[in-house]
Amino acid sequence: MKPQIYLSFGIAGALLLMLPFSAGAAQSDNDIAWTILIMELMGGLALFLAGLDQLSDGLKKIAGDALKVMLARLTTNRVSGAITGAVVTGILNSSSITTVLVVGFVTAGVMTLSQSVGVIMGANIGSTVTAQILAFNISAYALLPVAVGFFLIFTNKSEKLKYSGMMIMGMGLVFFGMSVMSDAMSPLRSYEPFLEMLKKMEKPLLGILAGALFTGLVQSSAATVGIAIALASKGFLNLEAGIALALGANIGTCVTALLAAIGKPPEAVRAAVVHICFNIAGVLLWFFFIPQLAAFAAWFSPSSQGLEGSARLAAEVPRQIANANTLFNVVNTCVFLPFTTAFAWFATRLVPDRPAPPGPIKPAFLDPSVLDVPSLALDRVRQELARASEIILTMFQTAGKALRSDDVEMMRSLAREDDKIDILETACLDYLSKIRQNQLTSGESLDHQNLMVSAVALEHLADVIATNLVRLGAQVIQISHTRSEETKRLTYDLYLSVENCILLLGSVLSEKNQTAAEKILHYESKIRSIQHELMVRKSSRLGTESEAALKTARLEVSMSDKLARMYSLIKRITEENVTPDQSS
Repeated sequence: MKPQIYLSFGIAGALLLMLPFSAGAAQSDNDIAWTILIMELMGGLALFLAGLDQLSDGLKKIAGDALKVMLARLTTNRVSGAITGAVVTGILNSSSITTVLVVGFVTAGVMTLSQSVGVIMGANIGSTVTAQILAFNISAYALLPVAVGFFLIFTNKSEKLKYSGMMIMGMGLVFFGMSVMSDAMSPLRSYEPFLEMLKKMEKPLLGILAGALFTGLVQSSAATVGIAIALASKGFLNLEAGIALALGANIGTCVTALLAAIGKPPEAVRAAVVHICFNIAGVLLWFFFIPQLAAFAAWFSPSSQGLEGSARLAAEVPRQIANANTLFNVVNTCVFLPFTTAFAWFATRLVPDRPAPPGPIKPAFLDPSVLDVPSLALDRVRQELARASEIILTMFQTAGKALRSDDVEMMRSLAREDDKIDILETACLDYLSKIRQNQLTSGESLDHQNLMVSAVALEHLADVIATNLVRLGAQVIQISHTRSEETKRLTYDLYLSVENCILLLGSVLSEKNQTAAEKILHYESKIRSIQHELMVRKSSRLGTESEAALKTARLEVSMSDKLARMYSLIKRITEENVTPDQSS
């Protein structure tokens, strides 16, 4: 659900609270105005979730690309991977996004599945940062960051300040939503059925099931822990019940990973399996030790000696729940981190590689679940275009092989490969149109434009091979004429230069590789020189050759022109993806 919907729902609920409900006012002190109470809870929850979304969006805009680079570089071993996963998730405020990033790296071969397990484990630690922040009792000042954030968003032209405003305003909405929910529950202090229900939460199994169910429904473990902290801040919930709900949230959050993995490549499903297995194993590990975890969290957390009874519970338990949640995830990661290889092995056995289904090619990287994070979605397009460049490389090599072996049928088979590029180009452009529906930074807008141009240029590149080279090659093969060794050498040098450029293009597309871009641009003078030498040679011999030789010469000149055209397209894609300053 988009933040605008959350905000509309929350603001509507908040406005309704201001209306004079005569029915509620007419009730006695012992009655509960259920209409108002439910409305407050719904409005508070909507504001809370809207705040989380806005906070997360601001953080993604400010730090998305930097964190992506951090993940790719700092995961050389399981310990650094876990630390990186914790830091990235703590900043992004979403373990799901960290997992999606990891899946992309595994699919692209940048990271092994074993390395990804450490990052996924660390992500659970990072997800507890939100709970730690929520445990600070600053609800009374919640509207201040809302006002400051609003001011930064609507009075600044600087993108960084605007996204910082989103982050600050989101944080304020989170605390304001918690405050609304807490106030809404105040009339329930004397409502026996509600108090009895909360007492049942002290039973680990019921608490875990309730936490898992609610988290699965709202797809946010932070929301579940936040509500537990809100209940505790009113003295409704004791520590053991809060821990049970937090444990359940760790299981419920697996629903998000499971839904995201449906219909995805095996690498994505394996990452989801690792996430689920790790979280369930962690809950099972602590199921019989909740009292001990509660005792340690109470000892470890600050106490309020001057308070007694429910007032003391309200002051101490929120922080204790947050600390227990963090401790639970840290210990789990430390216990299971040595077994990352075993987790990877189990996930691979459970989800083996599957053969590509018959039928037309399908995109492998265009994941709809990251469309709300433009920097990650654009990276997905890069990976898909790099995949298309690999298909084009195979097409080009096949064309060369067919020409050298005089195999007309092999040459004509390339038309089917061109259909694959057409499908991937259409899919990439459709995905880019969906990305454009988000608010993009100036850098993301430029990247979006460059990738759109690159997708079209790649399709033209494949067309040159499948249409022009195939036709010219078939005609050369059918003409009975022996070409000179010098012409063969020049043509082969030109072909080899273009082949090397296509080979380098994958790195330019997938990671903006500056070294690869420089090499491609340096080929320009060599290709022009070879083409010029070939033209001079053919021109000097014009009029002295047989009819077959003249036809062959015309076709060779046309082929060299098409190869030069291919280089021009490769050069354009390179310049679209690596700026002149980077490639100089």
